[in-house]
Amino acid sequence: MLSSAPGFDELFDPVFLERVNALTLRIAAAQKGGRLADQRTSARGQGSDFADFKPYVPGDDLRAIDWNIYRRLGKAFVRVFEERQDLPVYILLDVSRSMFVESPPRIGPAMRAVLALAAVALGQQDAVSLMTVSDDMGTAMRNVSGKGGIARVAQTLAAQLAVGRSALAGAIAKLAAMRLRRGLVILVSDFFDDDGLDGVLTALETLPHRLLLVQMTRASDADPMLLPDLDGDVVIEDGEHEGAGLTVTPELIARYRAAYRDFADGLDGFARRRGATLVRLDADRDVLDQLMPVLTAGSILP
Repeated sequence: MLSSAPGFDELFDPVFLERVNALTLRIAAAQKGGRLADQRTSARGQGSDFADFKPYVPGDDLRAIDWNIYRRLGKAFVRVFEERQDLPVYILLDVSRSMFVESPPRIGPAMRAVLALAAVALGQQDAVSLMTVSDDMGTAMRNVSGKGGIARVAQTLAAQLAVGRSALAGAIAKLAAMRLRRGLVILVSDFFDDDGLDGVLTALETLPHRLLLVQMTRASDADPMLLPDLDGDVVIEDGEHEGAGLTVTPELIARYRAAYRDFADGLDGFARRRGATLVRLDADRDVLDQLMPVLTAGSILP
């Protein structure tokens, strides 16, 4: 049976938002500029980050002349700076039916993670777009910026329903074909996909953006014996396919555990090779408590 997503009032909770604001302040204190990820341009101008010197030519800003160099060399040079742009942040949320099964479903903490990450990006004046992925990709919200956008993010999330099966590879390929301005892609999913993990990772490799992969997990993913009543003849349902009947045996559990280790190792290996950040969030634990060490450590900064 599929569960519903959290409602707007549950997502736009003052206590949760106050904790998100505290997280943003922690990030600002821990990192220069406090940005989720800085986007610098090759343009030179009167920005905030010194880049180089260049010989003075008529028309240059006289205030940029370095008079110390002039006194030493008798030639005028001006300071040039890197200009910063807002960072496009593209958040992809898996809304396939497998995210809505279980009790409680993973979609709730997944949406809270999206809301927290969006709030951090909006607080630093980055442009946030929200896409939904299942057996296709849809754009739920495009280029929202400013702190006031957080309510719109919450409203957009609360309106999402379980849609289709997991087909992340195709949805990611569609994103790659859009040729969006380079930025940060955040994919929030359980990464259980009909195409298998290899297809998903191959599709992710085509994206020119920096990647933050947020995997929604439960302890029972790695060890199904933690599930209640998993004994003898059972029917396994994921909300996306016909229920699969099987007989639970020690041999079957051993094979499953080995397959899951390969799955987890594959995701880890991709993140290392690609220079992506992989965050595993336990759906049964507080989302912000798990996100805070990752963000304040600066592991997704350039």
